Amino acid sequence: MSLIKYAERELRLAGFFDKDSDYEGALGKAVMELIEVFSKQGHSGFSANRVVSLFEKVARYENLLPLTGEDSEWNDISDLDGGTLQNNRVSSVFKEKETGRAYYIDAIVWRTQNGGYFTGSADDVSSRQYIKSFPFTPKTFYVDVIEEEVKKDDWVFHIKDNEQLMPVFEYYEEKKWGATM
Repeated sequence: MSLIKYAERELRLAGFFDKDSDYEGALGKAVMELIEVFSKQGHSGFSANRVVSLFEKVARYENLLPLTGEDSEWNDISDLDGGTLQNNRVSSVFKEKETGRAYYIDAIVWRTQNGGYFTGSADDVSSRQYIKSFPFTPKTFYVDVIEEEVKKDDWVFHIKDNEQLMPVFEYYEEKKWGATM
């Protein structure tokens, strides 16, 4: 069975062409357009895996090589906040104009006991962490927290096990940002 026929059958079975599916069947059509192009390229098993892997990374705006930190990688967004540069290869990496220190805002993702995920602060440790040096490849760590409702719809989050922060601070500079950062 050809890849085109296989993909169409699987997408139909999953209901991706149905009018009552997400995006009214447009997802199935969009995937089939990609499958048709991919199929026409005639890849072998090895090259197919490489193409799929590379496509997935660039389609998700993921960098293929580490960030260099060179001036050409930064856009000045100071008009928004008065002193910040944003990396133009990884939009979640920023640099303070005044100090030249760069940070990654998704260094830590907090995972609650109820299965939720968020970025922000827990016990005065922020999701954003300073980058030790360039070249740099963004890395996200998942750290467990206990959520506690202190009053109706007002929650605080406590780090379940501080040992989970050890790999974070091996990769990033150890910095407590505080809850307001």
